Amino acid sequence: MEKYYLLKTEPTEYSYDDLEKEGKTVWNGVKNPLAQKFIKSMKVGDKVFIYHTGNERAIVGLGEVVSQPYLDENNLYVVDVKPIKRLKPLTLKEIKSMPEFKDFYLVKMPRLSVMEVPENLVKLILEKTQ
Repeated sequence: MEKYYLLKTEPTEYSYDDLEKEGKTVWNGVKNPLAQKFIKSMKVGDKVFIYHTGNERAIVGLGEVVSQPYLDENNLYVVDVKPIKRLKPLTLKEIKSMPEFKDFYLVKMPRLSVMEVPENLVKLILEKTQ
């Protein structure tokens, strides 16, 4: 069964628009040990919510993992990701207002850039972003 992850990016550096234009990218630059652990657990076919940080602070797109995790030139795990579709933005403010998200990494560990999304929250996110 596919898993879902949330990948954070600063849209002024790399946005969901950029991912759509390129068609595929290497998700790199992630150094946090817990975030690295999540990348190492990814499989081809897993889905990813793209979250814009900065002024937007919202889930804005859905993508898919298209490679097994591999080490880059910095000896960090990376995966290749392709876009699936743009989503109706779900803001951090909206997420924090829902009690279901109180224990979610996005709320508890706001600096974490890659995280697994529990199944019950996947359904809620998909409902709110369609």
